[in-house]
Amino acid sequence: MNRGLNRREFITTAACATIVGPTIAKTDDRLDRKKIVDRHSPVLTSLDIHSALQVGNGEFAFTMDVTGLQTFQEEYGRGMPLGTMAQWAWHTFPNTARYELADVQQGYDSHGHRVFYPVGISELREAGQIPSERSVGAEAWLRENPHRIHLARIGLVFPQETNAAIPINAISGVQQRLDLWTGCVESRFRLLGTAVHVETACHPQRDSMAIRIVSPLLADNRLGVLLAFPYASGSWSIGYDWNLPDSYETRVSRTENGAVFESILEETHYWSSAQWSEWTELRSVRPHEFHLVLTGRERFDFTIEFSSKKLQTPRLSAIEVQTAAAEHWPEFWRRGGTIDFSNSTDERAPELERRAVLSQYVTAVNCAGSMPPQETGLVTDSWSGKSHLEMHWWHAAHFVLWGRPDLLERSLPWYKKILPHAQETARQQGYRGARWPKEVGPEGRETPSDIGVFLIWQQPHPIFYAELLYRLTPTNNTLENNKQLVFETAEFMASYAAWDDSRRKYVLGPPLIPAQESYQNIRARLISPTFELVYWHWGLSVAQMWRERLGIKREPSWDAVISALSPATIRDGRYAAIAVEPYTLYNDHPSMLCALGMLPATPMIDPSIISRTLDDVLANWNWKSTWGWDYSVMAMSAARLGQPEKAVDALLIQGPKNEYLPDGFNLGAPELLPLYLPGNGGLLYATALMAAGWDGSSGRAPGFPKSGKWDVKYEGIHAAP
Repeated sequence: MNRGLNRREFITTAACATIVGPTIAKTDDRLDRKKIVDRHSPVLTSLDIHSALQVGNGEFAFTMDVTGLQTFQEEYGRGMPLGTMAQWAWHTFPNTARYELADVQQGYDSHGHRVFYPVGISELREAGQIPSERSVGAEAWLRENPHRIHLARIGLVFPQETNAAIPINAISGVQQRLDLWTGCVESRFRLLGTAVHVETACHPQRDSMAIRIVSPLLADNRLGVLLAFPYASGSWSIGYDWNLPDSYETRVSRTENGAVFESILEETHYWSSAQWSEWTELRSVRPHEFHLVLTGRERFDFTIEFSSKKLQTPRLSAIEVQTAAAEHWPEFWRRGGTIDFSNSTDERAPELERRAVLSQYVTAVNCAGSMPPQETGLVTDSWSGKSHLEMHWWHAAHFVLWGRPDLLERSLPWYKKILPHAQETARQQGYRGARWPKEVGPEGRETPSDIGVFLIWQQPHPIFYAELLYRLTPTNNTLENNKQLVFETAEFMASYAAWDDSRRKYVLGPPLIPAQESYQNIRARLISPTFELVYWHWGLSVAQMWRERLGIKREPSWDAVISALSPATIRDGRYAAIAVEPYTLYNDHPSMLCALGMLPATPMIDPSIISRTLDDVLANWNWKSTWGWDYSVMAMSAARLGQPEKAVDALLIQGPKNEYLPDGFNLGAPELLPLYLPGNGGLLYATALMAAGWDGSSGRAPGFPKSGKWDVKYEGIHAAP
């Protein structure tokens, strides 16, 4: 249940809060972590196509319906799609026309030189150009390739029926629980009145999952298991296509009590190695679809492991997978941070604790892999599965504050892998260093866009990640491992800032679209958004500190930008979003608040002015246009301003995209994004900051109200910069 406030309640509560002494526990108290986690293990008692449980390990995940499998994939596709996805699982349609980014380049004037960006067709039309047939084809191919693929569907079937599909109304008596402490999902239900019990688990280190089914229906062949392998899809949101059976091949090599399936999708090959109970029959029903049918037994054990290469390791049994999961997840919960609001009397405290616990789980499953995740993680595709690097901060920065820095570190080698692409982008545009892409697949190529290619707020992120890691482990090894990312990033940032003779200052842009993407139509004249200016100042300043830590002289060109960067624009006593008209639009992300919230205090921001800006946002913003991480931004800004009542209210304000589903996922826009993981990650970063504080804060839990209603206990959470 969402216990947030509507806007009127929010403003009233913030204005009328009474300040008395807080009740804050010492951070070294030993908390009962299992008890905290267990009370938020999600339980589903009805079939809801908008909420689906998931098992996974950061590299691989399986999302299931109420049967513990993917029995109702079509129905859930209209709500929360059910995916079987891995970080390595990508496919590319043949590029027979040899399309490349040069086919969609559009030039923009930028302080005396021409900068080229790979834009979308609509942008070409806005510029008065008639797109060529080649540019239309190039944009389509470049946007949908590469795309993440759905590896397999595993569900229940009626093996003796002509139409083996189980109708959704045949299910009743649903009782499904994800045991967060063991990582196992138990699904109990009745199928045509007969009890069925399914257990689902994922191995913590291997792309392997285990399924156990117990039911009298198995013994007399009235229930079987469907195993099917789809073709890839270049669609925006669904990573599978069942309508092109002749476009790919599934080869089967039977083994004792199992089989190896080889999926061949053009140049993409992957293998699925399955093992099942010894009394199971494998039936080939139609191309790419198989049924597993038991003979005379009520229990079915099944494991399947996926790989981009032929597996050399021994196949695992179901009990081995379950045991590995049951050993991994308690260690996960014990070694990281935890927070306990159980003694708080504020009625919103249980919901905030639920969100914090479940967000730790869903981000560990979806956002802790070897490359930055897509906004929908390993649940389903969005933007054909592409990662959005400006969102990586919201997906993964919180891991460090919650004492699990390795879960962020896993993805940093990927930045080094694509560094040559980022350097080439900068070079082609006339800049130094590395310009990181925005919408990107594993190969590191930018995606043509009317918006994404003009964003810059992802550029300082690698510096932020490196600094977070150094704060936890301030060693020369940390510096050496990350200095290349820090310095190449800073080199681009310094060269991107342009000297403006009329202002006698360095400015950012044009062309440019800020984090608040509402200004996309004025990209050709937009300069110096408030958040990006402050992020530039902070990022370059930190990069200089890294040079000093390594015994290297400060870089003069970076200092020149730091010292003469244009100030943030002030209008009516508040910070504007951008430095040109219309200055501030009241929709989408209130990103100017990131300048003191997501970011720490800098000389660029006056706290009294940002405080008035926060009040203006709270009073006038269009909540329907916001996204999940915007509430974290407001909370962090309020906390740093010493306004903890507003911080908690902002974090839990009732908004259409500030709802957290029973499975723990932050709800996106249902018609666009069924889940929105940046909201989960943002909530964790904000909650950690509010509990453990930030550089310069004082007292315990400085971001929580001193109202007597909040009893905040926490362990293993680190202060934010």
